[in-house]
Amino acid sequence: MSLNFYDASSPLFVRGLRNLSAMLVKAETYAQARSIDPTVLIGARLAPDMFPLSRQIQIATDTAKGCAARLAGVEIPAFEDTESTFDELQQRIAKTIAFIETITPQQLEAAASREIQLKLRGREVTFTAQAYLFTFVIPNFYFHMTTAYGILRHNGVELGKPDYLGALS
Repeated sequence: MSLNFYDASSPLFVRGLRNLSAMLVKAETYAQARSIDPTVLIGARLAPDMFPLSRQIQIATDTAKGCAARLAGVEIPAFEDTESTFDELQQRIAKTIAFIETITPQQLEAAASREIQLKLRGREVTFTAQAYLFTFVIPNFYFHMTTAYGILRHNGVELGKPDYLGALS
């Protein structure tokens, strides 16, 4: 049985991004209820040398849309990375989901034959599509999702594992 790149990628990203969006709703509600300036949460970090919440979301969305586009052989939509409010972060997530949902299973049928080239830390790295998806994209996507979750939890937002996982069916 061959790998179905669509089933192994797009639904995971859409689900994760919807869960991230729901976590941001809880974060915004938390900030409002406690009269916390939203920029405090949006700029929060787990450690001084880590990216803030806003950048974690930007990277998670970039990873998801970049993967969908590369596997489908289409142009990656460019986003500005200027989000500084909950609403702007929500819009970015929504745009990413909308893009991913334009990619059809048929567009990913040829993904297995693609080589994916990236510039990482100043050097070119070439992946098979399968290695790109499983050893780079999925771990990277979930790293930034988990870090966003951790930032919010660390700052008192009442989140639990069900918020991260979303509805189980």
